[in-house]
Amino acid sequence: MSKLARKPLRIPPKVTVKLESNVLKIQGPKGTLEKAVPNGVIVTLAPESITVTRANDEKTVKMLHGMYTSFIINMLEGVTEGFKKELELVGVGYKADVKDKSLVLNVGFTLPVTMVLPPDISAKVEEKQTKVILTGIDKDKIGLYAAKIRAIKPPDAYKGKGIKFAGEVLTLKPGKSAAGASGSTAGGGK
Repeated sequence: MSKLARKPLRIPPKVTVKLESNVLKIQGPKGTLEKAVPNGVIVTLAPESITVTRANDEKTVKMLHGMYTSFIINMLEGVTEGFKKELELVGVGYKADVKDKSLVLNVGFTLPVTMVLPPDISAKVEEKQTKVILTGIDKDKIGLYAAKIRAIKPPDAYKGKGIKFAGEVLTLKPGKSAAGASGSTAGGGK
């Protein structure tokens, strides 16, 4: 059995949970989230908890069991506290700005890159326009949108310039001069 699904999930106060025709709806102070429950996964509601079980022990059903338990945990956290994802712009002249529900990125291209923000995700820019903070209630959508922003200009392998997640550790490659300096003595004489 899934480690996450061993215990019933506690429903926080001020959160209502409904299961209607295999669609789980969770409503809280921050908003409402919905997720379809697949065949083989059984969601049981109690007054103060949610229990997730599986119908059989097939491999795909076992995988769905743990995954959907994780989805429900994220939904409960999202409607009560919300999620936040931070991106950093590293490079000379790299900056971001939020204008008219869109994110404008100046990351070394001829023209700025404009990305329209989804309606359920908000963005703000801090620290001299080099840090973008995305907030929302759906963890999946925030992670996907942050990955799309990072894909515009991924960090360079040599200098680390580009867009990276906050706290992301980059392993930089040595440049040609550093690599050549250590191996320049072999076989080069007259």
